[in-house]
Amino acid sequence: MLHIRGLTKAYGEHEVLRGVNLEAKAGEIVGLLGPNGAGKTTLVSIVAGLRRADAGHATVAGIDALAHPERARAVLGLAPQELGIYPVLSVEQNLGFFAELSGLTGKKLRGRVANVAEALDLTELLRQKAGTLSGGQKRRLHTAMALVNEPTVLFLDEPTVGADVRTRNQILEVVRQRAATGCAIVYTSHYLTEIEDLGATVAVLEAGRIIARGPLADLVAEHGSPALRLTFEGSAPALDGFEIAGSVATLLTPDPAHAAAMILGHLNGSTERLRSVDIVRPSLEAAYLALTGRRSNEDATAKTEEVIDELVA
Repeated sequence: MLHIRGLTKAYGEHEVLRGVNLEAKAGEIVGLLGPNGAGKTTLVSIVAGLRRADAGHATVAGIDALAHPERARAVLGLAPQELGIYPVLSVEQNLGFFAELSGLTGKKLRGRVANVAEALDLTELLRQKAGTLSGGQKRRLHTAMALVNEPTVLFLDEPTVGADVRTRNQILEVVRQRAATGCAIVYTSHYLTEIEDLGATVAVLEAGRIIARGPLADLVAEHGSPALRLTFEGSAPALDGFEIAGSVATLLTPDPAHAAAMILGHLNGSTERLRSVDIVRPSLEAAYLALTGRRSNEDATAKTEEVIDELVA
């Protein structure tokens, strides 16, 4: 359904995309991951016809999306990260407007609006102005606008940012339902548990290139590493070998239980500020951290021994 080959984009001297290749099959959910600035939004925007590529190819359901963006948009759905609703229009008018942009009219348009409103629990809100909705309701409407044309390829860019638990669960369920009908979905998120919940395959975009691609279980098996995570009251102390993020200190290690047993007795004055000790098993988060610049499993093993030796000495 989606074929991207050699896609490049630069702004002056800054290369945002550097020969990106990506495919998504019918019914596949692709979790597109990467740090801020990796090029995720640029990639999605180019395929959706919102920006021009410098080079490369992209086809959507057999349509050349770069040469014929208007034709591609008829089979595409896009929910960018920033809300794109019209606050002075009602929920129904917002949905109807985007249905019209896809070429829907009359009974078919009304049916699509009703169906997507029911799927995202918006039926009782159809007459309400979008600007008066709660944050979660606006996020559901935003997603519904991307779904109203029943696209064959769907791009969702951080669809649950700022959403409450109920909205998050509703959006994830609708994503599963759309994939079950054969829709190919590219789902970008910083919430890695959502990718796991969706059973998505994974593509990791780093500095404008896809650096890893495949089933989630395969990436975790190849790149994931267990970790020891210490949470302190206040800022975490500067522990040699640990990654420090605010109050949390994390050590990638193949044997976090052994590391904990050896390290906890040697925190000195920081012991009384320790609030929790967590052993993180191999996961998508661990694989992602390793792929995007953290130590490899082999390096983590060696570093763990160095840290333990230094603290115990």
